[in-house]
Amino acid sequence: MSLSDGVKPDLQLENLVASLADIVGQEHVLIDGPTLDRYARSSSGNPTRPLALVRPADTEQVQRLVQLAVDAGLALHPIARGRNWGYGDACAPTQNQVVVDMARMNRIVEVNRRLAYTVIEPGVSQGQLWQYLQQYAPDLMMDCTGAGPDASLVGNTLDRGFGHTRYGDHFLTTCGMQVVLPDGRVLETGFGHYSPKPHAQHVYRYGIGPFLDGLFVQSNFGIVTRIGLWLMPKPEAFSAFFFSDPNPQAIEKIVESLAPLRMQGLLTSAIHIGNDLRLLSARTRYPWERAQGKTPLSDDLRKQLCSEFGIAAWTGCGAISGTRETVAATKKAVRRAVRTHTLVFLDDQRIRRLDQVSQWLGRLGLAGGLRTKLASIRPIYGLLKGEPTSESIAGTAWRVRGPVSEPIESPLDAHAGIIWASPVIPATGDDARRLLDLMEPIYKKHGFEMLVTFTMINERAMVAVTNLAFDAREADEARQAADCYHELTTTMLANGYPPYRSSPLGQRHLRHGSEVYWDVVDQLRQMLDPRGIVSPGRYEPPLPSASSSSGSANDEQDM
Repeated sequence: MSLSDGVKPDLQLENLVASLADIVGQEHVLIDGPTLDRYARSSSGNPTRPLALVRPADTEQVQRLVQLAVDAGLALHPIARGRNWGYGDACAPTQNQVVVDMARMNRIVEVNRRLAYTVIEPGVSQGQLWQYLQQYAPDLMMDCTGAGPDASLVGNTLDRGFGHTRYGDHFLTTCGMQVVLPDGRVLETGFGHYSPKPHAQHVYRYGIGPFLDGLFVQSNFGIVTRIGLWLMPKPEAFSAFFFSDPNPQAIEKIVESLAPLRMQGLLTSAIHIGNDLRLLSARTRYPWERAQGKTPLSDDLRKQLCSEFGIAAWTGCGAISGTRETVAATKKAVRRAVRTHTLVFLDDQRIRRLDQVSQWLGRLGLAGGLRTKLASIRPIYGLLKGEPTSESIAGTAWRVRGPVSEPIESPLDAHAGIIWASPVIPATGDDARRLLDLMEPIYKKHGFEMLVTFTMINERAMVAVTNLAFDAREADEARQAADCYHELTTTMLANGYPPYRSSPLGQRHLRHGSEVYWDVVDQLRQMLDPRGIVSPGRYEPPLPSASSSSGSANDEQDM
C-alpha cells in the first residue's frame, strides 16, 4: 500500500486508518475534512493538505508508526505543537503526508533543581514548563520565544529558534536527544546510549565520539521524541534595560556601542534592536483608511503614527543578571556605551513603584500615558525573564483588514499572513547598514514595509529578523509577498547573508552557491532514510536542474 504520492481509493484509506488506530487508538486518527483543512493552513502562504492526522502518546507508538510507514510507503511529517508561525506552521512540505502531531507527548520527564536542567517531550509547551517551574522549582528560570505560551520548546529548538535570555540560543542549551530513526530504531545521543545511564547524561552534551545531535536540527533525519534542556538558576539581581534613538540612521552607532559589551561578556542576554515599524506593528495595525488603501506606508504617515504612539526610529532591549555588584557595574558600562535619546533600567521593584504611581494618577484621571507604556513594556520585561506571553503575536496582524478578535492566539485565526526573511550578519554597524540598504528597496518595490529587528544572538553575530506581513485572504497581496520574499532571499544569498532558518517557501533557494555541503546532506539522508519516510522536502532543497526546469510549477505551489 503506497499512499504518499496522491489520493488513493477509499478502501486503502480505510485500511490505513485501521492500521493507524491499532497503534494510537481510533480517537487519535483523524481524516475528517475540517481537521485536515485546519492542519493545511499556512501563515506563509504555502498550504498543503495532509492525508491523515495521527496523535501518538509515547516513543513506542512513534516507532510503530515509522515501521508502518516503511511497510506502507507512507510519508510522515512530525510536528511538536504546530505553531511554527511563518516557517511552515503545521503544514507538511508536500501534499498527502501523514501529520504526526506529538502534542499528547507532553511529559516533563525530569527537572533537576540542583544541576538546573529538565528533560521534556515535544508536546511540552512554553507555558506548561513555566507554570511547572513556578510551582515546583521557583528557583529556576527558562528561556522562551515570543510565539506564545502554547508553542513547543522542542519544536523551536529543532528549528534552531532563539529567545531572549543568556540561554537564548536554544540548541546550545540542549543536552541529549532521543530520536526515532526512519527505520524505527531509537537513538540516544550524547552519553544516553550507555547502560546503565551515565550520571552526566544531561550535563555534558557531547558524549564521546561524533556529536550527532546537530543532524536532527533543521533536518528530516529522524523524529525527536525527547530532549534534555538546560535551565538557569534565578539570579540574585536582575535588571532589564530599554533604549531608543530618534535618528533613523542610528543603527550603526547602536550596534557599535553594544557589540563590545557583548564580546566582553558583560552583556550575556540576547539584545534586540527594532525599527519603528516593528514597534508600530505591535501597537496598532496598518491604517488602511488614512493611507487611502495605498501601500507601502508613506514616510509622512509613518512619522505621524510614530509621533502619536511615542515610538522612536530605533528601540532596543536586553537584560543584565548576576550578583548585585555585577549588575550595578554592568549598568554603569551600559550607561557609558549607550549614548542614545533615552536609556531606562527596570527591575521588579521599580515596576511595582510605577504601578503604584499609575494607580495614584488614575484617581486623578492622569494615568493614561503611564498605563499604556507599562502595558506595552510588561510583556517584553516578562520575556526577558523567561515568562511566555501571547502579546508578540499581535504584530502578525499588521496588514489584516477589518476587525480581529483579541487577544490573538494564532496568526492563522486572525487571517494574518507572515513570511520571515531572516539573514545572519556579523555584529558590526557596517553590516547592519549594508543589509538595510539592500533590503529596503526590495520591500518598497513590492509594496511592503520593512519590519526589522536586529538580534545579537551571540558575541559575534546578529540575526536580522524581518517579515512580510499581509492579509492571507488577499490572493494578490499573498502573491506579491511571495515574489518579494524570493527576491529578498536571492539578493541576500548573492551578497553573503544567508538566512538562519527557512520555511518551505524558501527551500529552493538553499543550494545557492553551495555544492559539496548539500551533496553531503543528500548522502546522509539517503543513508538514514532511503525511502523518504520522514517529512520529505523539509530542508531538502531541490537540485538546480529540477528547480530551474519546473520554476513556474514551484511558484504556483508556493502559494
